[in-house]
Amino acid sequence: MLTRRKLLVLAGTAAVLTGLGLPAQAQAPDSPAAAFVQRTGEELIRALSQSPSPEARSQQLLQVIDRTVDVDGLARFCLGIYWRRATPQQQQEYIAAFHQSLAHSITGRMGEYEGVRFAVGRSAPEGPDTAVQTTILRQNNPPLQVVWLVSTGSGTPKIIDVQAEGTSMRLTERSDYTSFLQQHGGNVQALIDALKRQAVQQG
Repeated sequence: MLTRRKLLVLAGTAAVLTGLGLPAQAQAPDSPAAAFVQRTGEELIRALSQSPSPEARSQQLLQVIDRTVDVDGLARFCLGIYWRRATPQQQQEYIAAFHQSLAHSITGRMGEYEGVRFAVGRSAPEGPDTAVQTTILRQNNPPLQVVWLVSTGSGTPKIIDVQAEGTSMRLTERSDYTSFLQQHGGNVQALIDALKRQAVQQG
């Protein structure tokens, strides 16, 4: 279920997660959402630089993700209309499988982005949310433009989407899930099982 578009988004996500906290240039955040992205990056880089082992780095990274990303909301969005068609047990099982798949996708790419640098750019309203622009600078690669979509609807800032070079993670995931479910007669359990298998393969 890892399409080319999804790999691009995951690459951008991992690049930001492992590169945040190593600013390419000093720039004061221009909004609370931008400041939130900056603080998140500082937490991530501390976890990545101070953890004694790859396992500890992965665990601390996931703790930051759990605290700063609306994983449950993202999971429900990606399932779309099929969320209401799932049983309560399937909903719980799906969210757990989604979380595990996302975690493996991000932590599995950490080593590819050592030495990545970034710059937080402008932020702008996007509906009720705020889009924060970042530029990722990678050795021997062109700059990567990544936008974080931050929601404050719950009273606490949460990342609800990552857009790498114009490709939205949540829209790409939702499109892939919808296509999969249409091919499997709307069977949510089949999607759950596929996500579990994917997580095992990535692990």
